[in-house]
Amino acid sequence: MDERPAAQGRTAAGRVALLAVLLPVYCRAAAERIRYAIPEELGRGSLVGPLARDLGLSPAELSARKLRIVSGDEKQYFTLGEDNTNLRVNGRIDREGICGAVSPCVLSLEAVVENPFNIFHVSVTIEDINDNAPQFDREFVAIEMIESTPPGARWPLGNGKDPDIGVNSLQNYQLAPNPLFSLVVRESPDGTKHAELVLEKTLDREKQRNHHLVLTAVDGGDPVRSGTAQIKINVTDANDNPPVFTKEIYKVQLLENLPEGTIAFQVKATDDDEGINAEITYSFSDIVNSARQLFTLDSRTGDVKITGPLDYEEGKYYEASVEGKDGDGLSAHAKVQIDILDVNDNAPVVSLLPILNPITEESVPSIVVALINVRDRDSGDNGEVSCNIEGNLPFRLEPSSENTYKLAIASALDREKVSAYNITITARDRGSPSLWSRASLVLEVSDVNDNAPVFEEAAYSAYVAENNAAGAAVVRVQARDADAGANGRVSYWLAGGSACAAGAAAYVSVEARSGAVYAQRSFDYEQCREFAVAVRAQDGGAPARSSTATVRVFVLDRNDNAPRVLWPAPGDAGAAGSVASGPAPFEVVPRSADAGYLVAKVVAVDADAGRNAWLSYELVQASEPALFRVGLHSGEVRTARAVSERDAAKQRLVAVVKDHGQPALSATATLHVVLAESLQEALPELSERAAGADSPAELQFYLVLALALLSALFLLSVALAVLARLRRAGPPAILRCLGAQRFSVAGAAFPADFCEGTLPYSYNLCVAPARAVAEAAWPSPPPLPIVPAEDLLGAEACGKPIPSSSAGAGEPPADPDAPQVCKPARSPSFP
Repeated sequence: MDERPAAQGRTAAGRVALLAVLLPVYCRAAAERIRYAIPEELGRGSLVGPLARDLGLSPAELSARKLRIVSGDEKQYFTLGEDNTNLRVNGRIDREGICGAVSPCVLSLEAVVENPFNIFHVSVTIEDINDNAPQFDREFVAIEMIESTPPGARWPLGNGKDPDIGVNSLQNYQLAPNPLFSLVVRESPDGTKHAELVLEKTLDREKQRNHHLVLTAVDGGDPVRSGTAQIKINVTDANDNPPVFTKEIYKVQLLENLPEGTIAFQVKATDDDEGINAEITYSFSDIVNSARQLFTLDSRTGDVKITGPLDYEEGKYYEASVEGKDGDGLSAHAKVQIDILDVNDNAPVVSLLPILNPITEESVPSIVVALINVRDRDSGDNGEVSCNIEGNLPFRLEPSSENTYKLAIASALDREKVSAYNITITARDRGSPSLWSRASLVLEVSDVNDNAPVFEEAAYSAYVAENNAAGAAVVRVQARDADAGANGRVSYWLAGGSACAAGAAAYVSVEARSGAVYAQRSFDYEQCREFAVAVRAQDGGAPARSSTATVRVFVLDRNDNAPRVLWPAPGDAGAAGSVASGPAPFEVVPRSADAGYLVAKVVAVDADAGRNAWLSYELVQASEPALFRVGLHSGEVRTARAVSERDAAKQRLVAVVKDHGQPALSATATLHVVLAESLQEALPELSERAAGADSPAELQFYLVLALALLSALFLLSVALAVLARLRRAGPPAILRCLGAQRFSVAGAAFPADFCEGTLPYSYNLCVAPARAVAEAAWPSPPPLPIVPAEDLLGAEACGKPIPSSSAGAGEPPADPDAPQVCKPARSPSFP
């Protein structure tokens, strides 16, 4: 290697050292071009240059920077040595086979390093050596000369070919000494040298019919190489008019896409002789083998026809000599110069070198992901190529050199929107019509945990009938995570619950993988009608992301509570106006009562809700079935007809209370009725029954109790009348004191948790309908004042759901979701 490549290497090394300092700050996309020069035909493994040193890379950096070379040629002429630092020859380099007559012969390649990424352009100049000797197309040249040929006539001998260039190419021709002939060397405008044989003296066929000459072609190499051709001259008889071509040089331009069989051009010669001496035949006297395979010459017409495919990229110029010979052997010669014109018949070739694949979705713009190399064998505008990316993709092309582009990220990536990009690079030349080609690259986007799970619904509602089995499915929540892998794997957990649930885990549980919510215990509508739990969905990323959804569970009522009869209650004392003997109460009905007389009212409640708490009443047993009837929805027992004297004094009624559940549940109530005009008249009947059932002491006890109750009722009526008068003047505090007390009337015991929702009614019970008895025993009380239940009994909460009652016949039950406001029970009123 001479000093010039060494100096260039030192210059490139200095530039690379400067780049090594600036790269961490600026991360330049393109580097300076590094140039080497080597002679051709070096052996495999020969040193081209210290590439790593010229790039400024120390041995410690080589493993991290990952130095490698990329060449656009199909054959890799260079490689990195085993030490990965020096550029070496990878195989035989024949300058003539690679570049032909082009000078200088330069091979280009790119050196790629990473961490940070950069590209360095390397040019290797292949220098010619004198490894080829000149050669002639024909080793034997036959020339026919008529003896009458005047001195000074010339015959082209063809030209030798030497693939070397410069001083190593063909420099001169030499002719063996001969007194009759001399040699003239002519140089064409393109620098090609041609040998012509010159006749120095007149020939005499009778003296010598044949002459043998040796033509030698020599180059200027060291050592000199040469090639020879044998020339045989045959002297013929005289023909005084040789053929003459219409042109001395035929210059033709042919498009490379002309089809085979096309007549490209025609050569024409004339002869003033007549007969056989004027018949001219044409032939190629000097033509290279490559041109001989592409063109043929018609010996009779002089037409030159295309017989092979023309290719500008294979051959741009052809030259031949055409000989026209008449019938007597005289000939003429003309030059043919054929220029092949380029057409756009080669599409660009695109090659892709991925740098990063896959790429993370959090990659920042400007990161280089691939290297693109474009080649077009055409020339001029036909070989100028532009590249672009098809579609609206978040990538851009950045030119790196005349044939190289970098594919870089242009905007942020989102794997959840696009998980892989099919990038198609289109390379298009500027020919007319334009040719193009495509190359595709699939870049996958790797996932990062940038999405939290999202529930299909923000709030879920589930309806579960009470008395469900433990472990029954309640509802299934579903959350989806747009991430992939562990980042998109969702698990579910309970995150809390409502106050009614008293800890969500005590009521429900959630399966971690499927999101199915199961009941942990049997629900009771009467204890808790609804509750809410929070379910958290969490992915498996690091750090994990989560979201929460609310699940509201509504407990549906089932008919699991039978109606409860509050009045008449077995074992209670009779109400005002009735006398009870034994455990069951009695009602006194005057015999003068007409149809529709209110005897009593059956009061019942049901702890269920909705239709399960709608109650209906039916009289199933009576001493006189036609005498009494009961309201279907009100439970009021009334006379169905007027009471007659024939009716028995003692009547026993049995009513059944049913709800509307499926199946229906029921309870019975037994009522004893005494038909009498007054209490005194009813006493004998009661006494007879008591005598048969109880002892005299017990009967006396009940009579005293009845009189005490009547007296208490009288005193209560007087007190209420006084209170009513006082109320007109202003609300006294004594009413609030009296209203805050609870009491029972006629021995009817109301439960401690009894409230207005349970007994929403009041009615009057008449014990002595006869006018005489009323006037004698009971003075007419003043009208009872209407006192609000809140003032009379005080506002207090029950602390449990309000059961439905029989009040409001035909009305639907209260809304179970409405706020539960409990009020005290209203006391029945008496006349």
